[in-house]
Amino acid sequence: MSVSMRDLDPAFQGAGQKAGIEVWRIENFKPVAIPQSSYGKFFTGDSYVILKTIALKSGALRHDIHYWLGKDTSQDEAGTAALKTVELDAALGGRAVQYREVQGHETERFLSYFKPCIIPQEGGIASGFKHAELEEHKIRMFTCQGKHVVHVKEVPFARSSLNHDDIFILDTANKIFQFNGSNSCIQERAKALEVVQHIKDTYHDGKCDIATVEDGKLMSDAETGEFWGFFGGFAPLPRKTATDDTKSVDSLPTQLFCVEKGEAEPVVADSLTKELLDTNKCYLLDSGAEIYVWMGRNTSLDDRKSASGAAEKYLRSIDRRKLHIVRVIENFETVAFRSKFDTWPQSAEVAVSEDGRGKVAALLKRQGVNVRGLLKAAPEKEEPQPYIDCTGNLQVWRVNGQEKTLLPVPDQSKFYSGECYIFQYTYPGEDQEEYLIGTWFGKQSVEEDQNSATSQANKMVESLKFMAAQLQIYEGREPVLFFAIFQSFLVFKGGLSDGYKNYILEKELPDETYKEDGVALFRVQGSGPENMQAIQVEPVASSLNSSYCYILHSGSSLFTWIGNLTTPELQELVERQLDVIKPNMQSKLQKEGSESEQFWEILGGKSEYPSQKIARDAESDPHLFTCTFSKGDLKVTEIYNFSQDDLMTEDIFILDCHSSIFVWIGQQVDQKLKTQALVIGEKFLKHDFLLEKLSPQTPIYIITEGSEPQFFTRFFTWDSTKSSMHGNSFQRKLSIIKNGGRPTLNNKPKRRAPVSSHGGRSVATEKPQRSRSVSFSPDRVRVRGRSPAFNALASTFENANARNLSTPPPLVRKPYPKSSAADSPNAAARSNAIASLTATFEQPPPREPLMPRSVKPRPKSPPKSESNSKENLMSSKMESLTIQEDVKENEVEDEEGLTLHPYDRLTTLSTDPAPDIDVTKRETYLSSSEFREKFGMTKEAFYKLPKWKQNKLKMALQLF
Repeated sequence: MSVSMRDLDPAFQGAGQKAGIEVWRIENFKPVAIPQSSYGKFFTGDSYVILKTIALKSGALRHDIHYWLGKDTSQDEAGTAALKTVELDAALGGRAVQYREVQGHETERFLSYFKPCIIPQEGGIASGFKHAELEEHKIRMFTCQGKHVVHVKEVPFARSSLNHDDIFILDTANKIFQFNGSNSCIQERAKALEVVQHIKDTYHDGKCDIATVEDGKLMSDAETGEFWGFFGGFAPLPRKTATDDTKSVDSLPTQLFCVEKGEAEPVVADSLTKELLDTNKCYLLDSGAEIYVWMGRNTSLDDRKSASGAAEKYLRSIDRRKLHIVRVIENFETVAFRSKFDTWPQSAEVAVSEDGRGKVAALLKRQGVNVRGLLKAAPEKEEPQPYIDCTGNLQVWRVNGQEKTLLPVPDQSKFYSGECYIFQYTYPGEDQEEYLIGTWFGKQSVEEDQNSATSQANKMVESLKFMAAQLQIYEGREPVLFFAIFQSFLVFKGGLSDGYKNYILEKELPDETYKEDGVALFRVQGSGPENMQAIQVEPVASSLNSSYCYILHSGSSLFTWIGNLTTPELQELVERQLDVIKPNMQSKLQKEGSESEQFWEILGGKSEYPSQKIARDAESDPHLFTCTFSKGDLKVTEIYNFSQDDLMTEDIFILDCHSSIFVWIGQQVDQKLKTQALVIGEKFLKHDFLLEKLSPQTPIYIITEGSEPQFFTRFFTWDSTKSSMHGNSFQRKLSIIKNGGRPTLNNKPKRRAPVSSHGGRSVATEKPQRSRSVSFSPDRVRVRGRSPAFNALASTFENANARNLSTPPPLVRKPYPKSSAADSPNAAARSNAIASLTATFEQPPPREPLMPRSVKPRPKSPPKSESNSKENLMSSKMESLTIQEDVKENEVEDEEGLTLHPYDRLTTLSTDPAPDIDVTKRETYLSSSEFREKFGMTKEAFYKLPKWKQNKLKMALQLF
């Protein structure tokens, strides 16, 4: 589409360059920008153009344009608004979706911009704007409809306007009454209260009383009597009669028209397909509830204006002037539009072309307009975060039929592709322990084990009174949060369960279960020591990829293969994973392009392989849906511009982030529906309501109201006190309004200690002896040499007699054996070298460190019996006595009560190691002055470094 200078109205120059709302009013057939303080104030005699700009995660800007027509606006002004909307779209590059909004019949998307509601005022630019606030207060009555956004309509102040189905607001001089029809729902009543608050703040300066009146309440109630007094006393209400507004148009057949010379001509076809749409033309699609205008990419601005006029003319001809008109551009059609066609190609998303927008930007730049934001917003430059505390306790069970077996700590990060697993992760929350219970289904796992794992996980959640978050994961679709919890994750081929073995026997399939002395190829991936995976793949050359590193073993031969596109950080992860897969073997390094013949022989010969990284679903901009689920049928409604207040305690909501979905269950949802949460999530994935090609194996989180974890609340501006309130949504909202906007807290009891099921009974579980601050490493002796990355760092700090390590020493809790060696005298030189090395590190963005400045024992769960209490007390006393006896003269306690030790008693090679310490966090036992001397920085600065940098420094100082 060609754009010239004459096509651009000066009022639109520079529009849409940043996220937010912009509003113009049509004055003398020209758009005039109105001040931000007047946004949401509409006059019945005017027409408006509204632009909503959204900055997407990708950095691109998305635009929605609306033109709003007051009930008393002139046809000429309405036509001008429609044409100016097309011009504004042209100025933005020609791909915005455009909506026609008629007073009283606005779309929910439009109303969401002006929460809680819009209440148009009488008057307009032609009548000089009547200022109602200057007149004496006049009693007004409104009706409110809507569970998520509120349609407010002024009705005559008369008894005949009331009915049992709707909610009414009576605005008097000194008090605002909300009348709740007996057939109205709780959610609508709660939303109407927001309108009451809006009227109080807008028209009464926040100074008036509020009262609620229930339909059918006895006259003995003072406020009820006062309300009916305005109508001359109580009398039965009439039944609500059907009007033209309530008649459904969904039953009308869908029709397609081609716009030729400003006229809509019917298109004759057996079925609606995308092939009917010509890129050089414009079309009208009448779906009954909406009229769509489809504009081909090669159409001119005049053609688009002509199509817009044809749509208005068509509405007048069929006497449905209050319908919405939605205008879409080829390749940027809405989901609703595409769903009207019998077939629509499920092609990949069209790359956003900047051609049209670039031409406009060049024109505006010549006028001196800042167009920096016109093409693209600043993209978010953030690494994927797990949004979970990674210092908690992990337990893992392997499922075998209807039973589950608790895995020992060294094996809880080693999964088989033919198995199903259940895990429970317990971690510290704001004021209590949080729980996450998940299931992991291997690619080769059988349906019987999957169903059993789901059933047992559900029972674990129920045993915690639904206070645990739940997660369902399929192999290959794991979220970052899962890897952060498991840290070092290993997947073997095959399985050990009876279900898997029976399956391969029935299907006469070969048993591919991993064997230590067989041929196996592992792809190594991840971002650091706390997020690294080794996935067993087919041992053939085509499984290689230049963007990854691999481990290959066959009998006594062990190779590491380094792709040409890999980073040093990824290459270092190979050394760490070797410690897990083959701890006692020396590997042969194979760089891509210089492999040995033996390497290719094991893989069955050379062949072509890819070089691109395996694409994983990226998290997209979230969409919130409310759900109704009945008799296996799922219906959803999208909520636009959502906030925490949209989460009603009586409902179920789904937050769709593409890479994962969250099913939020309100406290007052029926108990049977709560148990169907996973089914609802699976139904949502199957229907793919946004047509975004959601995989049926997308991770599903189940979140219960009142127990929302940070990885869910991060999508909202969250107030935890709101989700802890008593009552239904109406009672909560009323409490907030009457308490001046402050929620009434629910004194909810603290969560009990985590439990697990063994043999059909629930028992308290003992916390596993594993630190969550570093990745898992087995207890063993290493025989391999250092990695190149480690050699480069460590050569400056160690003497020739130091132990040859490629990864951190084993995670053990006992002191190391004593010997006669002493600490190296080169501590000062070592400290200077570390300070120099640290100075080269880039400063990370400020964030709260995951590891505390000093290690404190976490408070244990309250004892369940008197005998347990006595045992714990005696154990604590004995432990205290032991520590006191072993404290040396040169040991002191810091300001937080942690026993401090000198550096030479904390190193891994110490001749007199400090007893009873957490050997994974040795540095915390150094005094502040000695810490600064050794590390060249304060503890606070150290813990702000990324974990991998912390680990390198600790290894260099023999504290890791």
